[in-house]
Amino acid sequence: MPAVFLRDRSFLRVTGAEAEPFLHNLITTDLASLSADEARPGALLTPQGKILFDFMIWRDGSGFLLETDAVQKDGLLKRLTMYRLRAPVDFSAVETQGVTVAWGENAVESRKDSRFTKAGITLTRTPGQHGDDAETLYHTLRIANGIAVSGQDFALQDAFPHDVLMDLNGGLGFRKGCYVGQEVVSRMQHRGTARRRVVIVTGSAGLPAIGTELTVGGKPIGALGSTDGAKGLAIVRIDRAGEAIAAGTPILAADREVSLTLPAWSGLSFPAQADEASA
Repeated sequence: MPAVFLRDRSFLRVTGAEAEPFLHNLITTDLASLSADEARPGALLTPQGKILFDFMIWRDGSGFLLETDAVQKDGLLKRLTMYRLRAPVDFSAVETQGVTVAWGENAVESRKDSRFTKAGITLTRTPGQHGDDAETLYHTLRIANGIAVSGQDFALQDAFPHDVLMDLNGGLGFRKGCYVGQEVVSRMQHRGTARRRVVIVTGSAGLPAIGTELTVGGKPIGALGSTDGAKGLAIVRIDRAGEAIAAGTPILAADREVSLTLPAWSGLSFPAQADEASA
């Protein structure tokens, strides 16, 4: 089975006497429950609760490694430094570039990605190049399991954590106390107002380009993200999609009819009626 090197990933190391409380009180991930063999998704939010930076985080001795897209690294480092004030915490960019993801027979004793664990797949993440299979194999697996990534499936500062299923994949802690944007996230959780969700899009042939609107009756309900032949991901209004599905109204990507499914591991279902109050 594949061991895929993702070259456009970078690492930041966070160390110091208060590394854990500093991060715990800043990011979305519940670090108190993070085990030594696990990598979880996390985010640093805007005060309005939208994703400003996203990453995978795991323990690294007494500190932490943050794995993020290479284009986010400098900005994330600058933002963390801004929040540090006088806390005894240090940040450093790690020279190692890229991460190897492996699953099946090639899964190694490394950090298990909790997003895939939720989907019943053991996929590990190891810094550096330890495999050379094509990246498309990983993206096929990711799309098939409804795992969204920034820059392809959503734009930073444009999505709430619930939109990308962070409330279900280990990326949000609801018992950890305050962090930046926590009030908005908690309100969405407790009021059940999350209506935009990641779905798996299936067409009869190749899907159109990233960014193509998905429409019902000429009205947009979301937009295509990553695609893999006839399958792709999108973040859509699931209440409006559910209403269309219940009524038998076609859902279109450009001029092509598509079907939508929610990732099985999420436990979510399409509502039958659109909620206009959350428009």
